[in-house]
Amino acid sequence: MYNQEDLNSAVASGAISQEAVDALRAHVASMRDAVPADAEHFRLITGFNDIFVTIGVIIMLVAMGAIGQAIAGAIWPAPSWNEINSDPDWWENNRSAMAVARGMGLSFAALGVAVTAWLLAEFFTLKRRMALPSIILLLAFVGGVFLSQLGGIMAYMESGTERSSTIGFLWASLALLITAGFAWMHWKRFMVPITIAAGTAAIAGTAIALIVAIIGPDTANIENVLLSLVFVAGLVVFGFAMRWDISDPKRETRRSDVAFWLHLLAAPMIAHPVFALIGVTEGDNIGALAAVLVLAVYIVFGIVALAIDRRALLVSALAYVLIALTFLFREFGAVELNFALTALVIGSALLTLSALWTPIRRAVVQGLPSDLKTKLPATA
Repeated sequence: MYNQEDLNSAVASGAISQEAVDALRAHVASMRDAVPADAEHFRLITGFNDIFVTIGVIIMLVAMGAIGQAIAGAIWPAPSWNEINSDPDWWENNRSAMAVARGMGLSFAALGVAVTAWLLAEFFTLKRRMALPSIILLLAFVGGVFLSQLGGIMAYMESGTERSSTIGFLWASLALLITAGFAWMHWKRFMVPITIAAGTAAIAGTAIALIVAIIGPDTANIENVLLSLVFVAGLVVFGFAMRWDISDPKRETRRSDVAFWLHLLAAPMIAHPVFALIGVTEGDNIGALAAVLVLAVYIVFGIVALAIDRRALLVSALAYVLIALTFLFREFGAVELNFALTALVIGSALLTLSALWTPIRRAVVQGLPSDLKTKLPATA
């Protein structure tokens, strides 16, 4: 199975003409009876071999993580827990050694995973171009790079002299910035579309951690401050995703796949703070006003999703809508069937929207300014 990027590469190498590629795309579009952009295509699985390789990759990564942890345990052995009952001061006397052992165990395990993920990507990503294993390997590499640093930070923070949480946030911001740098190196080498989203997440985390360190982690209402920072970061990521989307309105190149993952990152960063500030995450009794606000916000998300032809916002906010509708049905007396009715309403709405996505989207886009419409995917 070939994707749009493979066809473009074939044209660039002269293996096939641009006219033949355009004819093939038109034929596939007519067979599907839909505009290709409306389907929001991206590569994930090309065959069962992708799943087979992914299982092997995961097993290999777990094994290398365990080996790394064992090596760290040999260098920094943890104090024996058998002495804890006989020595009332055991924890105080062994706190530093335990912190170092745990932190270095995490660092070595994560480092083993990161190095293995890069080496495996040299074959399965660079040569075999397998989508699902490449995604897993990228996430393992980026996560391994960050956790290898986090383990050292944990050992440093928990051992010896007490250190403030501000220092911890500063170290975390540095670790995230370094992680973003390694993500950029991975992108230059392997060009896996999700890499840009991973690096962007690291940069966003760097900015948030730095701001929290500056204003002080112990500041009053720090949770609301964090939610606000995440929301602003989500809007910035959304704008970055739109920049990639606008550069490929026909969604024929790798840029469209990059935009897909960026939208998938931005969506929860926007949705969660909004619904958390409304009060949906505080418990079951969210209140009728909050429930109505959730539905109103979801409608706004739906209009935005239709306009840009991306479904990530709708998916990210789905859990909050389920909570809101469940509350409303319960308030109106449908206690026993509240969840069933909620699932029925949401499921019907999503299926209807999916079936009528193109005509509904056409109606939404028609109401937008002309200069904006030219930057969005076609609605034919």
